[in-house]
Amino acid sequence: MPRVDPNNSTEYWWDRHLSGLSLMRADFTTHEYPQHTHEALVIAVTEQGGSVVKSRGELQDCTPATLFVFNPEEPHGGWMGRSERWQYRSLYLSRIALDRMADELGVDEVPYFTRNTFADRDLIDIFHTMHVALEAGRDVFRERELLVGSFGTLFKRHGSGRRHLKAPRRDRLLLARAIERMRAEYASNLRLEDLSASVGLTTFQLIGLFKRMTGLTPHAYLTQVRLGMACRQLRRAPVLAEVATAVGFYDQSALNKNFKRCYGITPLQFARAAAA
Repeated sequence: MPRVDPNNSTEYWWDRHLSGLSLMRADFTTHEYPQHTHEALVIAVTEQGGSVVKSRGELQDCTPATLFVFNPEEPHGGWMGRSERWQYRSLYLSRIALDRMADELGVDEVPYFTRNTFADRDLIDIFHTMHVALEAGRDVFRERELLVGSFGTLFKRHGSGRRHLKAPRRDRLLLARAIERMRAEYASNLRLEDLSASVGLTTFQLIGLFKRMTGLTPHAYLTQVRLGMACRQLRRAPVLAEVATAVGFYDQSALNKNFKRCYGITPLQFARAAAA
């Protein structure tokens, strides 16, 4: 596994037994995640120390006694707080993998989680055991059993059968159109005023729409789109300068800065870990 600065270190790898599943193990002594989102469902287990996480307008302590769960596209950020060290394991399940998980569990859809933290010691241990087994990669049968069993327990105990309150249909359609254009033109010099005009809003209205619907500004959301595309390209062709310009960043320095702030590691560390 690749190792980085021991004063702010991260180990990172990818499990290949299931398409759409990513694993991370981090060891931080100083770091701050800005408000960001993931396309995947995120599960995090703290092994030592902790941090402060901001989500849904609230500050919550991330400790070994809490399991953190973030729905896909749910904004959150975090920082070290009073802890001198933060060791944690996290798992990311993409929408494709979530659909497959739902099929294996025999449920119609993946539930929505109305909370981010669960003080469930048994479930924390289950996810920790599963993560360690996936890291070791020695027994595919057992890994699959642990994976399906852990998510089945999570969905049953804490998944809400109630859907979260939907935004007005017009707002959802406008946001979808704006995001569609972002995903189509992320590599170009997309202008805020052009984006807002294309969906029939003023720039101020578009900013308000994104904040209301995603918790992020349009620029922050576009940065997330670009970082997601950077991850995909870094797995195939990790030439940083080329990746940076290909996904719409001004230069390699801008890619490095935004990547490290969002993921806690540099693009080069990510590329090496993905290739390991």
